[in-house]
Amino acid sequence: MSDSFKLPNIDYAALAPMLILFGVACLGVLVEAAFRRFSRARIQLPLALLGAVAALIVVIATADKRTVTAGGAIAVDGPSLFLQGSILVLGIVALLLIGERTLERGGSFVAQAAVTANTEADRAQAATAEGASEVYPLTMFALGGMMLFSSANDLLTMFVALEVFSLPLYLLCALARRRRLLSQEAAMKYFLLGSFASAFFLFGVAMIYGFAGRVDFRGIDEAIVGSPASPVLLYVGLSMLAIGLLFKAAAVPFHVWTPDVYQGAPTPITALMAACTKVAAFGGLLRVLYVAFGRSQWDFQPVIGTIAVLTMLVGAVLAVTQTDIKRLLAYSSIANAGYLLIGVVALNKDGLSSSLFYLVAYGFTVLAAFGVVTLVRDADGEATHLSRWAGLGRRSPLFAAVFTFILLAFAGIPLTSGFTAKFGVFAAGVESGQTWLVIAGVLSSAILAFPYLRVVVLMWLSEPAESTPSVSIPGALTSAALMIGTLATLALGVAPTLLLPITTKAAEFIR
Repeated sequence: MSDSFKLPNIDYAALAPMLILFGVACLGVLVEAAFRRFSRARIQLPLALLGAVAALIVVIATADKRTVTAGGAIAVDGPSLFLQGSILVLGIVALLLIGERTLERGGSFVAQAAVTANTEADRAQAATAEGASEVYPLTMFALGGMMLFSSANDLLTMFVALEVFSLPLYLLCALARRRRLLSQEAAMKYFLLGSFASAFFLFGVAMIYGFAGRVDFRGIDEAIVGSPASPVLLYVGLSMLAIGLLFKAAAVPFHVWTPDVYQGAPTPITALMAACTKVAAFGGLLRVLYVAFGRSQWDFQPVIGTIAVLTMLVGAVLAVTQTDIKRLLAYSSIANAGYLLIGVVALNKDGLSSSLFYLVAYGFTVLAAFGVVTLVRDADGEATHLSRWAGLGRRSPLFAAVFTFILLAFAGIPLTSGFTAKFGVFAAGVESGQTWLVIAGVLSSAILAFPYLRVVVLMWLSEPAESTPSVSIPGALTSAALMIGTLATLALGVAPTLLLPITTKAAEFIR
């Protein structure tokens, strides 16, 4: 009996970054239960930042580790460590935005709101702000789930990780108190559609198990060659898995949640989702297609390629029609998912390396973009309608210049990270024979440049109206987030060799 049961060998050093985040998240829950509201607000942000930094240090210290642990459920290799580090760095920047702009009324820093409360209304507003500290343990759970998702080496672990990072995001999307109904509606849409996507993913796991008799990626890869089972189970299972993964990646036709959720969620949470969730989603998609189903590439390449074309074109065309800056950035995110799919479909080392570079470059840029959005405010809160941004360059030239630079990076102008990232995935697509995807990508980039330039013209060449909001003076945390995002966008465009050798070295999955 003792020979029939064996505990899995667990490398705790390899799992340490994820364990740190989950430990900090659980500690944050205890802080919520044990401390008063005012004390919680002062403890949670430093605790979350300390945990994320500690996890990042461990990732850097174990950068050369290559192992499969936890009974084969988790792979620690180049892509997973790079993606974990990316999620942590982008998550730290997102935490700075979350810490500066609380997610409810007033939008001021929590401690400042409480200290400067002079009237009864101010004290009520500060009390509401003090109650926002639950956002930090939820964010840490989400970041930990994202790291697990990008490292999962079997489908069941991937499904568990999918739920671990999705459920906190559903709650976080509903925390905008100023626009409570819109925020709760967005969270409900995200929850319902995300539940359907998770169900498809789980049905796909069942189909793949019926085909291969196993759910680990190595076993699936071996079964594709030697399994006597019907390939119908393989194709149906892979299709269902793709639905769940492409939903998180915001690819067409599974993108419909993105504009509503980006608009309704608190802007710092939107920034977290746009940067970190995309890294996790594409990390999982890359591992599934490259490791588990790489031998079936001739079957799924045309399908994923078609989805990539639709994603690029739909995101670009619908971005032109938007009148809300957050919805514009949402459709921009959809189009960028299409560009990333070019690197995924390439199915070679250059495609993997360029996809990793693109995820980091886009993450820093989109965090900076939403950081600026949090600053454009009036008495009613954030002013996101494009008409309110007219003449902003004359009232706040510094932040209008920063946002202009960010939009040019989204458009892929040279000397920005957007140009370098697009050039990388396009080159990988041409090398792998997917030239038709690159042509579609160039066309959609030209279309997508129009809404970006329209905002630039609106800010600089339009006369400011009486209703044009001012840009609030950012605190230290938002200033740090904006500086990190903007400088990273510039540095990765001017000197991409700062990151390219790292992505090239990391672009090899362990099997």
